[in-house]
Amino acid sequence: MTKALLAGTLALALGTYAFRFAGPVLRRRMNISPRVVRLLEIASVVLLTALAVTTLMPSGEGHAGFALPAGVLVAIVLAWRRAPLLVVILSAAVVTALLRLLGVP
Repeated sequence: MTKALLAGTLALALGTYAFRFAGPVLRRRMNISPRVVRLLEIASVVLLTALAVTTLMPSGEGHAGFALPAGVLVAIVLAWRRAPLLVVILSAAVVTALLRLLGVP
């Protein structure tokens, strides 16, 4: 089990590095129209919005409570204010954790 986990982690790390390396290399070799670039930018915003909305949905039979939507709301506001991604993620996690620590469901 441990060898399989390490092999999977290594494969994902190598694949991620390959994708990150291929982007700038292929960008120099391909001409992408400004319209396609604009559509890809819009698509990324739509995708992240869909991710935020699905995060708000309760999973299972239980009620999601207030802590999770509050954390997502903090993330949305910080992302809208163009905060760095790490700040957005950590702030949302901290707000959600603190609210749950205080007993807010």
